[in-house]
Amino acid sequence: MAKKTRAAAESTPKLLTGGNPQIPKADGDVPVQAYIAAMPGWKRGIGEQLDALIERVVPGVRRAVRWNTPFYGVDDRGWFLGINCCSKYVKVSFLMGAHLEPQPPIASKHQDVRYAHVFEDGAFDETQWTSWIRQAAAIDGDHLF
Repeated sequence: MAKKTRAAAESTPKLLTGGNPQIPKADGDVPVQAYIAAMPGWKRGIGEQLDALIERVVPGVRRAVRWNTPFYGVDDRGWFLGINCCSKYVKVSFLMGAHLEPQPPIASKHQDVRYAHVFEDGAFDETQWTSWIRQAAAIDGDHLF
């Protein structure tokens, strides 16, 4: 039994500050789904909801994990969105968010980046999120990697 317990612990991603899962750098849906599965508590439901919404709005969206962050992008256009777990919310980074209408509410030190936070209370305006995702995927994103 000890071997199974150790193996399970070794396969469970470490949670970093704020509960952000530590997932190795990789491309594709598998590492993104591993990140979402490792999101702690109520944050996992937010991750699942965002991932499904992004897939519905941007069929064939490109996915990758870098810097313990799932990124979403469009081939030949770059990356448009990233997700991180923080202590009290899930932070969604719109990499060209300053070009969206209306802009996501939280400014960044980076001129083009804007953030939106999703809290445990579940306040999630799907119409607004759909609009932001659609707009973000339609413009040239960031060519981070």
